[in-house]
Amino acid sequence: MKFFIDTANLAQIAEANDLGVLDGVTTNPSLMMKEGISGRDNVLKHYVDICNIVDGPVSAEVISVDFAGMVKEGEQLAALHHNIVVKVPMTKDGIKAIKYFSSKGIKTNCTLVFSAGQALLAAKAGATFLSPFIGRVDDSCWDGIELISQIRLIYDNYGFNTEILAASIRTPMHIVKCAEAGADIATCPLSSILGLLKHPLTDIGLEQFIADYKKVEG
Repeated sequence: MKFFIDTANLAQIAEANDLGVLDGVTTNPSLMMKEGISGRDNVLKHYVDICNIVDGPVSAEVISVDFAGMVKEGEQLAALHHNIVVKVPMTKDGIKAIKYFSSKGIKTNCTLVFSAGQALLAAKAGATFLSPFIGRVDDSCWDGIELISQIRLIYDNYGFNTEILAASIRTPMHIVKCAEAGADIATCPLSSILGLLKHPLTDIGLEQFIADYKKVEG
């Protein structure tokens, strides 16, 4: 499984990259706003700054809702850096834009996906990545992990190359469950990645090893 970090915070991206397990980054307008990044030029520069930290896919989201606007924005984003992936919403015009970008060799991430049917359309259009929002699915009293399993089965049945990028991950256990269900990628906050490190028995064992070593050393 690949690990992406879902943030626009450069310090957190650098920390995850230094850990040695980071494969990419996802962002969105809300995450940019959280970091105080505003204005088109500043946003574009920030994407490049992210690309200069991590050598992997960096999802940059279009904000247009019409086909022409998505194409214009997406081409501008893709020209920023070879690691940029154009993030496109799951809408009718979004699917058309994904098909267009696919024909031009521009990588895409279909976002705001909540059903297997949407996942099927995105793969048919040639999406590079698909982002099912499992946390939000759970919030709606549906099963986000089951959605990942459904999509995995459909993609395997028909040999689609679209990678399943599990998004809206809330906890370290979400990551584990997504791995079990066959997601190709988990994108999540740094806290969830670091949470995988933790287990009380590890802490207890380490404390014991150190205490015994001190006894041996006198």
